[in-house]
Amino acid sequence: MLRVAFAQAYPSRPVRLIVGAPAGGGFDIVARLMGQWLSERLGQSFVIENRPCAGGNLAVEAALKAAPDGYTLLMIGSNNAWNVTLYDNLSFDFVRDTAPVASVVRGVAVLVVHPSFPAKSVPDLIAYAKANPGKINMGSGGVGSLQHVYGELFKMMTGVDMLHVPYRGDVLAEIT
Repeated sequence: MLRVAFAQAYPSRPVRLIVGAPAGGGFDIVARLMGQWLSERLGQSFVIENRPCAGGNLAVEAALKAAPDGYTLLMIGSNNAWNVTLYDNLSFDFVRDTAPVASVVRGVAVLVVHPSFPAKSVPDLIAYAKANPGKINMGSGGVGSLQHVYGELFKMMTGVDMLHVPYRGDVLAEIT
């Protein structure tokens, strides 16, 4: 007896794309561009859901709690990989519980200071920070964010003392 089964076209309903960052930041912009491109290509809506805070861990938890039906995707960054060393009691094992689908983008990190800040180069910044220990604020998108880890690495490599000021996302740290 011959049996034929046809697979349902994917996606047949909207797909949720969870982003562990606030709206307007780098991850969010990439997610919205990818969502638009996928929507045009596949003929179905891709809804961006921002879940900022906790270094992206809230987004990972939300994605892992979703039904495993292919209708919830998670956009992650390198911070998700190093969170296992920053957080003692995660409710998930990132490597075991997630499966990569595609590499979407590679980014760069840029060190910026306000135009009114006295340092105009990296050596100037290091010299100024060493002369003024603990008096320079270093904003980040929150504990465990890319900016936070890169800032801590900068402090370690240069021997400067700056105060970490975590915000609720990279966008808020950049505009403050």
